[in-house]
Amino acid sequence: MIRPIIKDVLFLAEKSEPATPADLGVVEDLMDTLRANLDGCVGMAANMIGIKKRIIVFAIGEMIVPMINPVILKQEKSYVTEESCLSLTGVRQTTRYETIVVEYLNKEFKKQTGTFTGFVAQIIQHEIDHCNGIII
Repeated sequence: MIRPIIKDVLFLAEKSEPATPADLGVVEDLMDTLRANLDGCVGMAANMIGIKKRIIVFAIGEMIVPMINPVILKQEKSYVTEESCLSLTGVRQTTRYETIVVEYLNKEFKKQTGTFTGFVAQIIQHEIDHCNGIII
């Protein structure tokens, strides 16, 4: 189900809780909502649709990738960039890392570890910030 985008900064600033198998419907809603907003958005966190769970999704071309309870294990080569957000107005400067290693659960709740670089790494970092109540 496509859900409305939350723009309440106080809500977005709250930390999200770990997701459980009972939250699989949230994963689907988040994927549907991102798919509906691909013209102006490449990633989303569950709090952007009003649910404070550690779930993110991001687009790689036409494919939408979900990550449940993602944690960045390693980050290399910092750089400064500017980002926008579907939940916020304007562009903000932030520090990101060129390469990250992320541990997460897939939709089957099986543990995965992946190395991500470039723009995909940047998207993942932005969405994990959402899970941590960091507004960029």
